[in-house]
Amino acid sequence: MGFFDRLKEGLSKTKKGFVEKVESIFSNRPIDEESLEELEETLILSDLGAQSAADIVGHLREQSRKGEFREAGSVREFLRQEMVSMLGAAQPLVPFGEKPFVILAVGVNGVGKTTTIGKLASRLRDQGNSVLLAAGDTFRAAAIEQLEIWADRSKAQFVKHQSGSDPSAVVFDAIAAARARSIDVCIIDTAGRLHTKSSLMEELKKVKRVCGKAMQGAPHEILLVVDATNGQNALRQAELFNEAVGVTGIALTKLDGTAKGGIVFAIKRELNIPVKLIGVGEGIEDLQDFVPADFVRALFD
Repeated sequence: MGFFDRLKEGLSKTKKGFVEKVESIFSNRPIDEESLEELEETLILSDLGAQSAADIVGHLREQSRKGEFREAGSVREFLRQEMVSMLGAAQPLVPFGEKPFVILAVGVNGVGKTTTIGKLASRLRDQGNSVLLAAGDTFRAAAIEQLEIWADRSKAQFVKHQSGSDPSAVVFDAIAAARARSIDVCIIDTAGRLHTKSSLMEELKKVKRVCGKAMQGAPHEILLVVDATNGQNALRQAELFNEAVGVTGIALTKLDGTAKGGIVFAIKRELNIPVKLIGVGEGIEDLQDFVPADFVRALFD
């Protein structure tokens, strides 16, 4: 099964909770205020967010008044185009500039952060890059061990300190090692205690500053890993991490297990942070570039 087919299969719950409901709203019914209100409610319940829903329904109302829709069936194609437009062009995660390209991976515990780092390392290695993983989550001994397993599996180099040590020291040593060894990409894992804890955010700010001290311009990518099944809570996480460290891209995991795939639109509309990677399964090959047109096509086809 190719990735598009896996994506389509993975988005089946989102499709059922959104596209099929939209089609039932306009089945043998006119486009009027009642059906538009029902559409807006469906979009919000699908986790597209209130602003995205209001934008889409507002445009549909406007076009309908101009007589653009002679039949309700054309609403489906309108929605498809609106959603592709809303997401914009693909913005893949591509290493650039002076080596190493430093990726700081952040996110709360349980979202699949360490696994995503491991899959990303495998992917980058397959593309011909040398990779070093840094065990910056010194808070959990299990996180260090888990990342080391991924380093072995992906044939990446690995830097760690003892459990409980200063994360910033690990980060500084890892970037220094990556520079000395001419490594292409350095990916840093970080602690993921609750995003509401200010101490974690202060720690992440420090880690970010230390990246810059170890190498001018680092980190080049601050990748927030969020779990799609969290819906609107994922949006709140993105807000908080973005305020603290300035998120440059999002890896959205577990899309295959949720009806809340619409959160992609809410993140883009409300925070304007691009989703760069999506995960639709357990396999290494199930972490892929986020391509908006493919995502929307998988929802509607």
